[in-house]
Amino acid sequence: MRDTFPLLIKTDFPAIRRRPLDTLQANLGYRCNQSCLHCHVAAGPKRTEEMSWATMETLLAFAARQGIQTLDLTGGAPEMNPHFRRLVIAARALGLRVIDRCNLTILSEPGHETTAAFLAEQQVEITASLPCYLEENVNKQRGDGVFQASLEGLRQLNALGYGLPGSGRILNLVYNPLGPTLPPDQAALEEAYKEQLATRYGVVFNHLFALANMPIQRFGSQLVTRNEFHGYMQLLKGAYKAENLEGVMCKTLISVGWQGDVYDCDFNQMLGLTLGGEAAKPLQLSALLETDLTNRPIRIADHCYGCTAGQGSSCGGALVADETAGQGQSLATH
Repeated sequence: MRDTFPLLIKTDFPAIRRRPLDTLQANLGYRCNQSCLHCHVAAGPKRTEEMSWATMETLLAFAARQGIQTLDLTGGAPEMNPHFRRLVIAARALGLRVIDRCNLTILSEPGHETTAAFLAEQQVEITASLPCYLEENVNKQRGDGVFQASLEGLRQLNALGYGLPGSGRILNLVYNPLGPTLPPDQAALEEAYKEQLATRYGVVFNHLFALANMPIQRFGSQLVTRNEFHGYMQLLKGAYKAENLEGVMCKTLISVGWQGDVYDCDFNQMLGLTLGGEAAKPLQLSALLETDLTNRPIRIADHCYGCTAGQGSSCGGALVADETAGQGQSLATH
């Protein structure tokens, strides 16, 4: 796999600083039952890295001391960590909003048949990746059979009330483009997703988040191999919008790696860019329990243009309405 870090580290991206924290995003490990082409973590079935319970206890202590409101769980497939349920139960007992970034197919894997019911019981908010509402496109990006397995996961969740009005069980979907293009307008794409999934498959959900692909890890490597890296970076920089800086997730979030190391965001974690400084080694969350990170500088590199291009892109989807987002793409192809 080609490393894009040397191509990204020199940047003219504007300096930005932190606001008070409200979200703790934790990568519970790189093990996953899928190996998606767009994955910025390079997760897969053969990865063995996973967060220990001791590190999870530090997450909970940090959240309690810092007044964190949201615990956002990522992977890999976070549900594959053996301590996943114990962490969720403890976080909910603290009154935290818990988000599970679920790939949907994990819900049908052997040993995970009761995962959907557990998530519903704990009132966990689900943000699930579904890069298209057409079977051919999903399987092309994520592997043969993934679309049908994803539908099965969605139907399980719908049967438990997820995505239904008034249920209080939130189900959001995530869209990523198939290639080096910007996402289409999020509002229009959400309307198309809802119509197509309901009409074709009887599936419902709450919101769609349209995210740009980051030029790092597996996707970045493909760009370099296909000689598309510089063209994609020109696209991102040409679509930069200064107003998106106000809404970028790194201002109110920190990302914690499976070993307890801390970064300004999940993308910086994958690039090894340490939290707001030039330290050779990443800071440990255990050393920051009493530290106020407000106004601390955020580490930047050229990949930050991926969050600020067009309508913007964050873990919560688009940042601003933008009629030019993904110009030239047809919704019918997604």
